[in-house]
Amino acid sequence: MSNADSKPAEESGAPRLSVVVPAYNEEENIVPLAQEIVAALEKLPGGFELILVDDASTDATANRITQIGHPAVRGVFHRVNCGQSAAVGTGFQAARGEWVATLDGDGQNDPADLPAMLELALKAGVDCVTGIRRKRRDTFIRRLSSRVANGFRNMITGDRISDSGCGVRVVRRAALREIPVFNGMHRFLPTLLRGQGYTVEETTVNHRERTRGVSKYGVHNRLWRGIRDCFGIRWYLKRAVRSDRLRI
Repeated sequence: MSNADSKPAEESGAPRLSVVVPAYNEEENIVPLAQEIVAALEKLPGGFELILVDDASTDATANRITQIGHPAVRGVFHRVNCGQSAAVGTGFQAARGEWVATLDGDGQNDPADLPAMLELALKAGVDCVTGIRRKRRDTFIRRLSSRVANGFRNMITGDRISDSGCGVRVVRRAALREIPVFNGMHRFLPTLLRGQGYTVEETTVNHRERTRGVSKYGVHNRLWRGIRDCFGIRWYLKRAVRSDRLRI
């Protein structure tokens, strides 16, 4: 991303899995979450790296990231706040692993799900495994708005994703090269991948209550904007040149 302070990572000695976590004003969550991720992946065959992308937080999130000091953890810092999708896209660019996983920065996603999701992707031979939150720990209004948005999204895009708002995913890095970065991209990632001819599998994942910090999303900036974005995705899918049709 042009608005991020980051140096390209070397490919030599690349880990098996890169975990990308976007964060904005998550000073209370970021260190405990990073510790959880390290503990969940420390025995992962092939190794891992954790990329924490600070989206120009106005609190102490950036300072917390720089103080972690674990060799597998590195921070990337936006100079300007650009939103979650931009932060995820920055993490994708910084990732070195053969596979890339995403988790939200609020601590509601469970890092312990990632090894099983990677194993499923390898066993099933798919390019992406995306989560379905079971026993979702959110308010009734958030669950309802998500259900409405999911149904509308599937109707407009022609895709079938059970829980497009779930931030837990494992994706083959090569499949991310042609994914456009735009505001809302992270919510449509499985649909965009299928539109490029890649394969997507769904699996249930754990979901936890937010115990620290404040949610950045509500009905206004999640439901209505997501519904509007569906028409843009439908336009893109009808005009995109599928990567699998270009392969020799």
